[in-house]
Amino acid sequence: MASALADWYDAVELWVTQLAFPLQVVLAVVVVLPLCFLAAVLLDRVSEFVVDRARGDRS
Repeated sequence: MASALADWYDAVELWVTQLAFPLQVVLAVVVVLPLCFLAAVLLDRVSEFVVDRARGDRS
């Protein structure tokens, strides 16, 4: 399983590095930006939950 995942990642990495730079930027914006946004929303919700629990808020 880990070997197959590593092989897949290597193939994707090779494909991305062979793209022209403007296409790499577009790909990064289209893929990485939404992932970062989702990670930020998730971290915000988790931290809000932890702080509410520490304060004893039940609402």
